[in-house]
Amino acid sequence: MDAQADVVGATDLVSLAVLSAIAETGSISAAGRATGMTQQAASERMRRLERRLGIPLLRRGARGTTLTTEGAVAAQWASGVVEAAERFATGVAALRGGGGPSAVAASLTVAEYLLPGWLLAMQASGTHDGELSVTAANSRRVLELVADGTHPLGFIESPQPTGELTTVTVARDELVLVVGRSHAWAGRASVSLAALAGTPLVTREPGSGTRQSVEQAMSVEGHTPAPPLLELPTTAAIRTVVASGAAPAVLSILAVRDDIAAGRLVRVRVRDHRFIRELRAVYAGDGTLGPRLRSLLDIAVRGDRASVAGRLGV
Repeated sequence: MDAQADVVGATDLVSLAVLSAIAETGSISAAGRATGMTQQAASERMRRLERRLGIPLLRRGARGTTLTTEGAVAAQWASGVVEAAERFATGVAALRGGGGPSAVAASLTVAEYLLPGWLLAMQASGTHDGELSVTAANSRRVLELVADGTHPLGFIESPQPTGELTTVTVARDELVLVVGRSHAWAGRASVSLAALAGTPLVTREPGSGTRQSVEQAMSVEGHTPAPPLLELPTTAAIRTVVASGAAPAVLSILAVRDDIAAGRLVRVRVRDHRFIRELRAVYAGDGTLGPRLRSLLDIAVRGDRASVAGRLGV
């Protein structure tokens, strides 16, 4: 217990949020922006956290900074702690009656690769005045936030039922099999769905839309997915592990397109199968959406993201 108390006392939520953001974004500078601080401040927080925990979290080099193996695992745990703290704050705000009429919850793929384009389209149309708040979470958590009324509008990537919530398809996404260049599958033109199902993958946590989509597709074809080799909280962390050659992963093409083009990851075709999924908006009913959220939903449905997303490279 004393050792556990020492670790708890040595950490703080902001540092854990920075560590989690590094896994999600892939760099200290981007993590600093995501948590509202400079790169120098984020770097110093990580140095202090490493000293306090007594383990190396980051591998620093001339080409940038990456998570160590210990850092990737610690980032997964940090993400859970930060998410739990956010749930606590959200719950307390709800108990105070402090709902969020302009709050959006989005699954991580949507939040990272599509939502920025939609928000830029809102700005271009003059309907975004900066009063929208966004919570990024896995699809299961997004559904919880919309169902409990704290976030009137959500975007999910999982195929799971949504209960009484209204759903609207806003985009379609393809999940692709990727491996590192040193992996045995890197030289293959394709693998069978059965071989993929029988192979332990690097995946997101239970509740992730990407994971649910892949596992459901395998089950529909009569295959039982093998237990994951490793569960990680962010796509960036998964890409890092896959690039090392440790194991394959199935991820959104939006997340790995640049890595494939740069040769960091290799796409392997799955014979006679494509993982195509719908990305959906969820909400309790038209009456719950204020003008800003209605405008955001309209832009997502119309596909205005295409013209803006091109400039974002998504």
